[in-house]
Amino acid sequence: MTFIGGVLPDWRDDPFREAATGETKLTAQLCARLNSASRHAPGWDFLQFRREEPDEADGRRAIDLAVAPSGEVIWIKGREYTEYRTLLPIECKRLPTPSASDRDEREYLISRFSSTGGVQRFKAGHHGARHEQAAMIGYVQTHDIGHWQAEIASWIDGIVKDATENWSAADKLAMIAHDGKRRTAALRSRHNRRANLKPIQIDHLWIEM
Repeated sequence: MTFIGGVLPDWRDDPFREAATGETKLTAQLCARLNSASRHAPGWDFLQFRREEPDEADGRRAIDLAVAPSGEVIWIKGREYTEYRTLLPIECKRLPTPSASDRDEREYLISRFSSTGGVQRFKAGHHGARHEQAAMIGYVQTHDIGHWQAEIASWIDGIVKDATENWSAADKLAMIAHDGKRRTAALRSRHNRRANLKPIQIDHLWIEM
C-alpha cells in the first residue's frame, strides 16, 4: 500500500492524464500508471497490476484492481503466489456515489439494491474470500477527506442501528495518515466475516481528485 499511496498524487496531477470522472476510466488510468511506475521503481518491479481480474474464489465476480507478482514466486504465510494468483484484491469507489434510482449513496460500504457495496463485498466473501487482506481506493470528487471520514462513520452508525447482519461499530475506519498537502489519506478497518471465513483487514487509500 505504501507504493500505491506514493503513486496516487503523481497520477492525479499528471498533465498528460485525460480528465475523467467515471470509476472505470479512472481505474484504467491508475492501473496503467501503477504498472509503469512499478517497472521503473527499484524494489517494486516484482509487482504487476491488472483490471477486472476474476476473483480467485468466485470467477463469476471481477475485482476492480488486482496486484500480482510479475515473473516472481512469492511466499506469504505458507502460501505460494505467482503471476496467476492475486496478492491483493482492490475495490475502487467514487465519493460520492453517482446519483441514480438504483444507486445507494452508501455504496462505499453497502447497497440496499444489490451486492455492489464495497466493504460489504469483502465482508460477505463475494470478493477476497481467500484473502485476509484487501484494499479500497476512494476517488474523492466533492468535499474533502475529513467530510467523508465523518460521513462514512455516520453511515456505519445507521447500519448498526438498523441491525444489519454482521455489522457493528467495530467496522468503522480508523485514520492512519492524512497528507493535507498531497490531499491523500490512509485509513484502515478490520471486519468479521461469515462463520467459515477469517476476519479481513482493509487498507483504504483516499485521494481528493
